[in-house]
Amino acid sequence: QAMAPLHPVAVQCQEAQLVVTVHRDLFGTGRLVRAADLSLGSASCLPLSQHPAESTVTFVTGLHECGSTLQMTPDSLIYKTNLSYKPAPSGNLVIVRTNPVVVPIECHYPRKSNVSSNAVQPTWAPFRSTLSAEERLMFSLRLMDDDWSTERLSNGFQLGESLHLQADVASEGHVPLRLFVDNCVATLSPDRNSSPRYAFIDLSGCLVDGRADDATSAFISPRPRQETLQFVVDAFKFAGDDRNLIYITCHLKVSPADEAPNPWNKACSFNKASSLWAPVEGTGDICSCCETGNCPMHG
Repeated sequence: QAMAPLHPVAVQCQEAQLVVTVHRDLFGTGRLVRAADLSLGSASCLPLSQHPAESTVTFVTGLHECGSTLQMTPDSLIYKTNLSYKPAPSGNLVIVRTNPVVVPIECHYPRKSNVSSNAVQPTWAPFRSTLSAEERLMFSLRLMDDDWSTERLSNGFQLGESLHLQADVASEGHVPLRLFVDNCVATLSPDRNSSPRYAFIDLSGCLVDGRADDATSAFISPRPRQETLQFVVDAFKFAGDDRNLIYITCHLKVSPADEAPNPWNKACSFNKASSLWAPVEGTGDICSCCETGNCPMHG
């Protein structure tokens, strides 16, 4: 786009970098701003070059550089940064004659095809494998205090107490996600397949321990946020075994937050008052398989 006072900032979104050209007549008043007062991104990167004859300043930076952020939508990768103009006092140290400016800049790229002006070489990593690396999720499972405010400092319990467990996923830069606990198993060794073993969440999200006559285990509803799921399990130990240490291993998974819960993505607790299974969200029928035991494992 031709530089003109009406368009003082021009952006080129290239294959791996963005080029920002700034006309020093930033306000269209004929008064040129100083190049030293211009910077790009939260890292305050400086211009790559100046063109005095054209009164322009050029920034060239990689898409991931200068403190840019990445947002993912179902169809696009969006790289965001800002052009900043922060006038420093000159001459008279008491006053300035221009306002600071922050210009938001975005570059949008489609997620479903390669973005390249060149032929893809066989040795290059394909776009989709690069994308999958961007989409790694960070899951966590923590023991919490009884009021859920902080992580519990001790992992010791007396029988009769309750374990407050919180599962989370870090979904920053992602399309909104909803977390589910697919299953949880307790064992006497770190091997989740060892014996004896007790699955207290099973069947793709049924808190089956709450079905026992002497248990009040349940998911907490409503959730504090879509990417968090909290549940309470009554403390237990393995019958006939004197060891006081048990291991808990849970399989966590996510689905898009705008996708309705279903029989394979659910969080269901047994309500003893009504003798019915109830979901944290969604319709009650998604929990019916918790009673029959034939829930679908994949969807």
